[in-house]
Amino acid sequence: MCLYRGRLQEFKDFFSQKDGVLFCKDVCSVMEVLGHEFNPDQWRLFIDSSKVSLKVVLHRNGNKFPSVLLAQAVNMKESYESMKLLLGKIKYDEFKWKLCGDLKVVALLLGMQLRYTKYCCFLCEWDNRNKKNHYVNKLLPKRTSLMPGEKHLVNPPLVLPEKIFLPRLHIKMGLMKNFMKGMDKTGRGFEYLRNKFPNVSDAKIK
Repeated sequence: MCLYRGRLQEFKDFFSQKDGVLFCKDVCSVMEVLGHEFNPDQWRLFIDSSKVSLKVVLHRNGNKFPSVLLAQAVNMKESYESMKLLLGKIKYDEFKWKLCGDLKVVALLLGMQLRYTKYCCFLCEWDNRNKKNHYVNKLLPKRTSLMPGEKHLVNPPLVLPEKIFLPRLHIKMGLMKNFMKGMDKTGRGFEYLRNKFPNVSDAKIK
């Protein structure tokens, strides 16, 4: 005997499927059914992909309410065309949510070139290839233009830079990675960490 939950039936009319994307076509009605007072300024859009799908969800500031799924695309990779398609389906231009995601998603949303580029930051003109001064120069010129063809911009931005939330988790992980690289590999501190995480391979430690 099988029993299926029918709680999703009341949301069925608010979603549609087209171009390989399952998306919400009426965000306000979904929020009304959930009992939330919908103010776009109090919600932020999160975009990320797994091995099998690309998802777009809404997070409430302060994590007071559960996340709300807005779009999902199976077997769709993170690309500029995918981001443009998803934002169009959920009517982003109407609500203008603030966005958060990993650095790859941020670069795609702003039309930046991926991989090893010289100017990879959307906030400043940090020279990624000038490794000698990475920890010396503290004052960097601000990026003033997001025009395609200038400093590794290949597509028109899909969102405004001021709408982007910096991914704090990725920043913390990057800082810890650089901290580990700067440690004395023969010192007591590094040896303590090796003993604390014994399953890390020698190749990874190197």
